[in-house]
Amino acid sequence: MKLRALIIDDEPLAHKVILEYAKDAPSLDIVGQCHLATEALKMLREKEVDLLFLDINMPKLKGLDFLRTLSKKPLVIITSAYQEYALESFELDVCDYLLKPFRFDRFLKAINKAQELFALKNASQSINPFPVKATEKETQQLFIKSDKRLINISLSDIYYLESYGNYVKVWTEKEFILTPRTLSSFVAQLPQKDFIQVHKSFIINRKFIDYTEGNVVRMKNENTVAIGKNYRADFKRFLE
Repeated sequence: MKLRALIIDDEPLAHKVILEYAKDAPSLDIVGQCHLATEALKMLREKEVDLLFLDINMPKLKGLDFLRTLSKKPLVIITSAYQEYALESFELDVCDYLLKPFRFDRFLKAINKAQELFALKNASQSINPFPVKATEKETQQLFIKSDKRLINISLSDIYYLESYGNYVKVWTEKEFILTPRTLSSFVAQLPQKDFIQVHKSFIINRKFIDYTEGNVVRMKNENTVAIGKNYRADFKRFLE
């Protein structure tokens, strides 16, 4: 099935590049073009759109501000010349972030990712008619800012998260990634069937629990995590 895509960018050259690349992407159908985000609001009411190619710096209404106005969002691939908006974009659940100028192979990789997410979304809706949070069914990875990098980490590799002042340590088996975020900001992004907060300073992944003893959890990387008094009852139910 082809993805019906809408280009939203104030630069004519950006439209030209995407249109040229789309000719060699058989799974893609460009159904419209807008040079302002305000124009896109009207077009989205008139057309069925599965995917947006969205620029950020546009007059009148910025791309990310436009995205926040949408109650029902299509999949979104950001196309921007500015890498500093990447973290904010991924926090809005965009599918991918293409940094201009981007090559065809990178474009195709983003399209393939969008296709996979689209198929997964449709499959989950056919099984369950009720809305399902993307964080529980679709998100398998997180982009985490560390220093000047955005690191792509699989949820299945995260042992636990530890609050560290104004930062969070995201622990894998033998090391951690330090990111300037709060622990609470991760809660909505982590699937509740796998992750649980056990202390004001810790969220752990169920699959890496080795054993519990008293008010301590021993993880499979041999690190220990305290269970806070206010979290013990919920943690017990979680294990059961």
